[in-house]
Amino acid sequence: MKKYVAEFLGTFMLVFLGTGAVVIAKGDTLTIGLAFGLAITIMAYTFGNVSGGHFNPAVSTAMLINHRLNIQDFIGYVISQFLGAIAASAIVRALVGSLNLSQDQLGQTIFPNISSFAAFCTEALITFFFVLIILMVTSNKFGNANLAPLAIGISLAFLIIFALNLTGGSLNPARSFGPAIFAGGTALVDYWVYLIAPVVGAIIAAFVAKWFGSEEA
Repeated sequence: MKKYVAEFLGTFMLVFLGTGAVVIAKGDTLTIGLAFGLAITIMAYTFGNVSGGHFNPAVSTAMLINHRLNIQDFIGYVISQFLGAIAASAIVRALVGSLNLSQDQLGQTIFPNISSFAAFCTEALITFFFVLIILMVTSNKFGNANLAPLAIGISLAFLIIFALNLTGGSLNPARSFGPAIFAGGTALVDYWVYLIAPVVGAIIAAFVAKWFGSEEA
């Protein structure tokens, strides 16, 4: 149970700080990227030794494929991650309302300037690199437990900075789901991109990392 609570809290913090930087702090691209990146770094250091610090169903999918996670824990992790994202978005929505801001702007991920195919490819590609980095820096053969959370956080920050004006830079089905169910509209209609593309990217990353030897002792 502690593992599942850790995944809930880690995902909560990721979505709470990240989307809060978007709609409450009204940060620029760098601020938003760093908010997400530093949030995951902090929570990885906090809960990495409890649950592994996934905070993302795409990451958990790759860990399942590479046998670092069993099916029971995979289901528990994914449920916890989605619940954490929903809870965070609910609180952000309440805070946005208290500031008399538009409650349909909750840091949801959308792609108004590109096609759904381009958005799908973008999300799959950036998630591929993100998950590949995670698998390599947390591997027994290549990893460094002390520096892994920092590498993961920096990579997330810069991948989000790159993709922010394309897709919103999700890389995480749970992160997109929380805001989408409260904001509705296009974010909910197009959520399938943010559900499927990161998982596709993660699956490819799992096999590529294994080819590089990430699962070797």
